[in-house]
Amino acid sequence: MGSESTLTKVRTIARSQNKQNGNGLSPYVTFTRWEWAHLRDATPLTLAEEDLATLRGINEQLSLQEVVEIYLPLSRLLNLYVSATQRLNEATQIFLGNPNMKVPYVIGVAGSVAVGKSTTARILQALLSRWGNHPKVDLITTDGFLYPNEMLEARGLLKRKGFPESYDRRRLLRFVADIKSGVSPLFAPVYSHITYDIVPEELQTVTNPDIVIIEGLNVLQGGSAHKFNPVVSDYFDFSIYVDAGESELVRWYVDRFLRLRETVFRRPDSYFHRYSQLTYEEAVATAKSIWEEINGKNLRENILPTRERAKLILEKGENHSVQQVRLRKL
Repeated sequence: MGSESTLTKVRTIARSQNKQNGNGLSPYVTFTRWEWAHLRDATPLTLAEEDLATLRGINEQLSLQEVVEIYLPLSRLLNLYVSATQRLNEATQIFLGNPNMKVPYVIGVAGSVAVGKSTTARILQALLSRWGNHPKVDLITTDGFLYPNEMLEARGLLKRKGFPESYDRRRLLRFVADIKSGVSPLFAPVYSHITYDIVPEELQTVTNPDIVIIEGLNVLQGGSAHKFNPVVSDYFDFSIYVDAGESELVRWYVDRFLRLRETVFRRPDSYFHRYSQLTYEEAVATAKSIWEEINGKNLRENILPTRERAKLILEKGENHSVQQVRLRKL
């Protein structure tokens, strides 16, 4: 399918939705899975089945078909956006007298616990790094910018881990601002999901990237409506929200908890080692309790309200596959 027929298809979809949504009052164009898959055009599949083994999250059944129908079109769209932004940045830097300055393209990926946003970020990193004009793609998770457990405990925030106040937001903001200023190298703190804490003295180095993906629960939060206070999302060139109904999220979280109970939690150095001794019924009850007290509350209060700030929303169905894509109109 050529680019002209692709454009025609998009225009047809947009015109149809304009009629359905009050003459185009919705800021998004919505695509069914089939419609979105056809926007892949001739984008080649550069991942093999063995690649997916390292990209899948725990308890996710990511298939090559999902990559072909959802992530290849998204990779193509982002490549077009990155290319256009690179040209604009080059023109701007020439105007400013900095012709050799490199400004990375920054993508934010947000969504609830257990929705699969980390997998989405890893797939995009793998696919985008295979395009010729931006081979260096770094992935940063905001988990590294959580305050250490000792500090969270001192502030009474250990049970609010993942809520906005549990992050060193000033440090994260400075990091992303430096990325967009072309500062290199940069160093990001590292988080361990085994010890459930920041890893002392360990840093992730980011050097001259073409693209940086920032993945985290609250990366799409906005600033104050009354005065300008910059936030992380102000520095994003593109943003993605991975969405699913809360009933699916609870089920996926419980399934993941049960899987971890049989694997990572059994490690003696795991922060959650005590959970490995739970019976099946106790583990299910514990996971549901954690969801309701922490993750579900954070979703409803802080994460879900940022969904409509995303430029693209991936809406998942009950089997973890994307059923609908919403792309914000330019």
